[in-house]
Amino acid sequence: MTSHRGGARSEKVALIVARGIVQDIDRRGLTVGDRLPAERAMLEAYGVGRGTLREALRFLELQNVLSLKPGPGGGPTIEKPDSSALANAMLLLLQFENAPFATVAETRGGIEPLLARLAASRMSDESLSALAESVDRMAVHLDDRAVFLETNKEFHNGVAWATENALFGFLINAMLDIFDGTVVGVDYNERRRQAVLKAHRRILDALLLRDSDASEAAMAEHIEEYARYMARKYPEALARPITWDIGWRNGQLLG
Repeated sequence: MTSHRGGARSEKVALIVARGIVQDIDRRGLTVGDRLPAERAMLEAYGVGRGTLREALRFLELQNVLSLKPGPGGGPTIEKPDSSALANAMLLLLQFENAPFATVAETRGGIEPLLARLAASRMSDESLSALAESVDRMAVHLDDRAVFLETNKEFHNGVAWATENALFGFLINAMLDIFDGTVVGVDYNERRRQAVLKAHRRILDALLLRDSDASEAAMAEHIEEYARYMARKYPEALARPITWDIGWRNGQLLG
């Protein structure tokens, strides 16, 4: 166990073990679906007690690195982490800063136009095709609230990941995982859905041309239009403080 001068707390042994497990996963070339060694072998390998090992495994489960399956044939199985742990951390940080919902809208306005610019020059034909399919599906099922929410999220995620920058992808994933505007009283009526669809088509058209300037401008217009709509119709929602429990209400951030 490592210690630090100046009275800082020693690093928890379980966290050190968790890091060692992740390093060994990488070193051994293990991937999603592979199982870790039996508990007895891991206790010997890491030189810790059963309680410490289980705490380390539980920590990795909470980070979506592992799933712990009980019973015969079970044990720690490797999973692919997603953005949910980042979203939870962001929610907690924002709650303790008493940050309002407007924080998310403002952040999107600063980031997503840049992502559209980068995507225009980087995204693959396959990514463009998937984005076009998402827009078409939104158009066909515009009266279906669930499909509208799903395809809206697909579109913004698609642009973020098309930058080929994983940090941007996870960041947008996390922001989209935080909220469903309906949780804070926002209603997306037919007129608003039509406006979102029209904006997505403008952005898609610019991306298909691989026009960085036009893609950035179209995304900026889209996010600014959303911010104006929220300020006009739902100022109380924008002012509402962010709380951790919002992330547990099956939400998506709309734009």
